[in-house]
Amino acid sequence: MSEKRRITITAGSVSVEAVLNDSKTADAIWEALPLEARGSRWGDEIYFGIPVRLGSENPKEVVDEGDLAYWPPGHAFCIFWGPTPASQGDEIRPASAVNVFGKIEGDATVFSVVRSGAKVRVERSGE
Repeated sequence: MSEKRRITITAGSVSVEAVLNDSKTADAIWEALPLEARGSRWGDEIYFGIPVRLGSENPKEVVDEGDLAYWPPGHAFCIFWGPTPASQGDEIRPASAVNVFGKIEGDATVFSVVRSGAKVRVERSGE
């Protein structure tokens, strides 16, 4: 796909832009947009269930700050910006392997102010 697929993620008072990669996971999430749910915090991660059912695709045990990932066991959309309870040291470790499908542009740590239960909306940018 030549044109970047851009999304806007709004959680509580925070709104960021992100870009999806060229994976099957990203394709499925793009098709499911817009999404809205109440997010849960797990360390420096927000996650929420979405109506997408996928298996593993290039699963990663450790991710980078700003990664967007899909967690197959919980059918969840995950936003990572720092250590989780599973992390060792400064690494960012999901509960179990995830499919990374996108990346936040700019500073992902802005999500630190978002609390569990905040409404999270994900939509295609410019729509």
